[in-house]
Amino acid sequence: MDPLPTPYADFELPLTELAVGALRFAEETEPGVIYRHSLRSYLFAAELAERRGLKPGTDYDDERVFLSCVLHDLGLSEKGNGDQRFEVDGADLAARFLRDHGAGEDTVAVVWDAVALHTSDGIAARKGPEVALAQAGIGLDIFGRGKEELPVGFAERIHTAFPREDLGYALTDILVEQALANPAKAGPVGGFPGQVLRRHLPYGALPDWHDLIDRSGWGDRPAALRSDARIAREPGELSGLFERCLQTGDLEGLVSLYEPQGVFVPDPSGTVATGTAAIREALRPYVDNDARVTLQLRKIHRVGDIAVLSSTATVTGLAPEPVTTDTTEVVRRQLDGRWLYVVDDPFFGA
Repeated sequence: MDPLPTPYADFELPLTELAVGALRFAEETEPGVIYRHSLRSYLFAAELAERRGLKPGTDYDDERVFLSCVLHDLGLSEKGNGDQRFEVDGADLAARFLRDHGAGEDTVAVVWDAVALHTSDGIAARKGPEVALAQAGIGLDIFGRGKEELPVGFAERIHTAFPREDLGYALTDILVEQALANPAKAGPVGGFPGQVLRRHLPYGALPDWHDLIDRSGWGDRPAALRSDARIAREPGELSGLFERCLQTGDLEGLVSLYEPQGVFVPDPSGTVATGTAAIREALRPYVDNDARVTLQLRKIHRVGDIAVLSSTATVTGLAPEPVTTDTTEVVRRQLDGRWLYVVDDPFFGA
C-alpha cells in the first residue's frame, strides 16, 4: 500500500487498507470541496473524542468513525446522485463500496447509519459512539458546533492543510442543483434539502408542512381558528381589532396583535419600540389616556404569508387636536393562521 502524501502525513489517520481505500474513493468520486470537508470532519471528530475522554479501541472504533466521515457525503457526488434523499443515496453507495472491499456487515451497518443519519439531530447521537462522533465532527465543520472544545490553533492548522473554499455555500449549491433536477430529493418533509431549495424557488413553489395539511382534504384547522378569540383571519382585519381593543382598554389584547419581535412606532418623534415588552410600554399611554384610533384601509398588497397595508389613521386623546396620518404596516400570517403586525408605523411618511 502506497503511503499517503503530505498533507495527510501531518495528521494521525487510520491507515488500514480499507480506510485508505475509502479515502481515495472519496477523493476520486466527490467534488474537491466536499472531499476536503469529509476529511476535516474526521479530524474534528477524533479531536472531540479525545477532548471528551473517549479512547479509540476502547470507547469507539476509530476506523468506523473515519469511514463514516470520509464517505458521508457521497450522495453529493455525480456517482452517488440517485432518486432518494442525498443522505440515503450516499449511505447506499458507501455500503456498496464497503462490501466490495470486504468489510464485515457490522461495519457496513454502522457506516450506513452514520451516513444516512448525519443530518438527523437527536437520532444520530442515540445510534452508538461511531455514529454520534461522525455527526459531531460533521456538524463542527459545517456549523462550528463544539469548536470551543478544540485546542487553540487546531482548526486553523486543519484549514491550512485542507482549505474550506466557502464550504457551506458550495454544499448548498450542489444540493439545490440536485433538487432542481429531481424534486423528489428535496420534498417538504424530507429533511433540510427541502428547506434549502425553498429559498431558491418562487414563493409557494415548494409546499411546506402546513400547506400539505391544508391540501389533505380533512379540514383540519389550528386551535386559534377554531376558537371564538378575537383574531385576524385576514390581513385587513387587524385594523378593526386594534380599534376595538383600544376602545375597551385592553392593553394585552393590543400587544397580542404583534409578533414577539415586532416593531411599533408610537409617535412622530421617531421612537421605535421593538419586542413585546417595549411595544406594551409604547401602547400603555394610548390606554391610560383613553385614546381612540380610527383606521380606514387605503391599500393592501399580499404575497403569500406577507402583506403590506396602508390606512388613514385618526388618533384622538394623545394630543390637544386629532392627528391624522397615513400608516404603513407589514403583517404576516402565523403558523396557526392568525395575522400579526411585524412592523406598524403610523408615521412612516411623516
